[in-house]
Amino acid sequence: MGVPVDRPPVFGVLAEFSGKDELIDAIGHSKDHGYRHMEAYTPLPLHDVVQAIGHKNRLPLIVLCGGILGATVGFAMQYYLSVEAYPLNVGGRPFNSWPSFIIITFEMTILFAAFSAVLGMLALNGLPRPYHPVFHVDGFEQASRNRFFLLLLSRDPVFDLERATEILESREPLSMHEVPF
Repeated sequence: MGVPVDRPPVFGVLAEFSGKDELIDAIGHSKDHGYRHMEAYTPLPLHDVVQAIGHKNRLPLIVLCGGILGATVGFAMQYYLSVEAYPLNVGGRPFNSWPSFIIITFEMTILFAAFSAVLGMLALNGLPRPYHPVFHVDGFEQASRNRFFLLLLSRDPVFDLERATEILESREPLSMHEVPF
């Protein structure tokens, strides 16, 4: 009997497909076997793939919260300056003359929403990311040209290397790779 050899940990199992339909079929087949943590790499944006994976876009909520925060900050800033810090009676108007606050409140809403959109997009995409384990897989550069890749991640609770490999091999990919950390 041989001594069991400890295998180095893997980031996941990567399968290469020639087309979108094969990729979507492999995603569905993997989901049928309980896998939920996966990434797809395609040469162009494909809404079918995003829907098949089940990706939820949280960016609109982040932008909405940023806009609400901006409106609140803009209005509160003007209220404080006009009512508390420098109360000036101009033309007999009340100190809290909210119609004159509308323009700055609107501009602060747009500014905060734009900043939250950019920062939220960077955070949700995990950028800047100078390194990703799939960058060292031979042939992965084809993902930006004409190939479609599916990566089953090892952080999935049901991940088992042999089982994941069997599931992806049943979809007849062009190639299979173990992705080390």
